[in-house]
Amino acid sequence: MEDTSPPNEPVVTSYAQAPARTITAGGVSYAYRELGPKGGIPVVFFVHLAGTLDNWDPRIIDPIARNRHVITFDQPGVGASSGHVPGSIEEMADDAYTFIQALGFNTIDVFSFSLGGMVAQDLVTKHPDLVRKLVLTGTGPRGGKDIDKVVGTTYWDILRAALTRSDPKEFLFFNRNTAGKTAAKAFVQRLQERTNHRDKPISPRAFQTQLSAIRKYGRSAPSDLSTLTQPTLIANGDNDRMVPSKLSDELHQRIKGSQLIIYPDSGHGGIFQYHAKFTPAVVEFLSPDHNTRECRP
Repeated sequence: MEDTSPPNEPVVTSYAQAPARTITAGGVSYAYRELGPKGGIPVVFFVHLAGTLDNWDPRIIDPIARNRHVITFDQPGVGASSGHVPGSIEEMADDAYTFIQALGFNTIDVFSFSLGGMVAQDLVTKHPDLVRKLVLTGTGPRGGKDIDKVVGTTYWDILRAALTRSDPKEFLFFNRNTAGKTAAKAFVQRLQERTNHRDKPISPRAFQTQLSAIRKYGRSAPSDLSTLTQPTLIANGDNDRMVPSKLSDELHQRIKGSQLIIYPDSGHGGIFQYHAKFTPAVVEFLSPDHNTRECRP
């Protein structure tokens, strides 16, 4: 194991300025960034399909990092990480566990979005003692109805974006009405706030492998989520075309004691469209002394 983190660095609370790091474990060099005050339980972020270190909304990460140690990372074969994207969500969860163990953490909080939420579910079911609090956004359970249709939806929206010279996330994450289009443009602009040491984009082959893994996940037998005892916050928009919004409610029903926030007139990226409301809710939820059953949207 080799860690390139320099000691005694000043605390950084802006994701645009978060230092780029690497750590080697299991023959893979993992690219990651960290910010916020170190000490205590870190919040590890699990990113979406085709997402890299550059795809996290600073309006969500920065407020969390004011008081928490935040870590984002690239899975093997994604962005600046070496290795290859595995063919299943289970293997992605195993890789995430390898990365977390390499950093020396035995307990973490998890913030996940979309594909990252699928990986997080497999991680917590296999290693229940690792995760203290769980945030699942824009995601669904293993075997969830219509998750396997994400491939067709994704390619269709990529085509629509190409025809209008837009970022595909504007179509995949947001409604194509006035509110959605405005939120989409603002979100894409926020992702460009970091100008130095940006990540490498995902390769077409890695992207296709991720899509195949999601389709397999959607066609698999459901996991037993009744075993999850972690305080869990679930959030989505009310019109998620990628991972149907009804699957967020299904997660809520299957994870005992979980909380559910559904934002109106929004899609897969509802948490980004409503970041001004969502961020205070998730900061409160992740607070160490918070009564998780009273989280307010």
